[in-house]
Amino acid sequence: MRTLASDPAQSTPWHGTTILTVRKDGRVVIAGDGQVSIGGTVIKSNARKVRTLGKGDVICGFAGATADAFTLFERLETKIEQYPGQLTRACVELAKDWRTDRYLRRLEAMMIVADRETTLVLTGTGDVLEPENDIMGIGSGGNYALAAARALRDQPFDAEEIARKAMAIAADICVYTNTNLVLETLPSSR
Repeated sequence: MRTLASDPAQSTPWHGTTILTVRKDGRVVIAGDGQVSIGGTVIKSNARKVRTLGKGDVICGFAGATADAFTLFERLETKIEQYPGQLTRACVELAKDWRTDRYLRRLEAMMIVADRETTLVLTGTGDVLEPENDIMGIGSGGNYALAAARALRDQPFDAEEIARKAMAIAADICVYTNTNLVLETLPSSR
């Protein structure tokens, strides 16, 4: 947990973010809430933590420090340009840099990245993980959204409906998650 001050009485941990990806019936969705909090105070309710990358053929969501995430978005975009159509390779190359570069390895964020075929979770420890059952959640409310989406997966809902319902459930449980959603979707090749 990061703190803003060394005095425990004045420390305020940064919290907040729920990012969820769902891939179902020919679509992949990444949804993110809009809340940014410092301690118990909401400082922004409409942050955009999900965006498109590349030529609009990759979607990405982040949890963690905002400046760190923007640095990682830029680096990932460079890797996507370097390895067009090879999302896994681009992500593995970013993860290598993230883990070994003196500057990058201090960045505190996680990312979910998806294209038409692949969904991956990237961490600063060098992990590039493909989610089980095409659903993954990260951030403070990520496990709540993940559990809700798994429960909804077999229902007659499309990927976007599952993501919206699961994010609403996470927002009801996690005080660092709100219902101001940003969703990006792509057609899936699966």
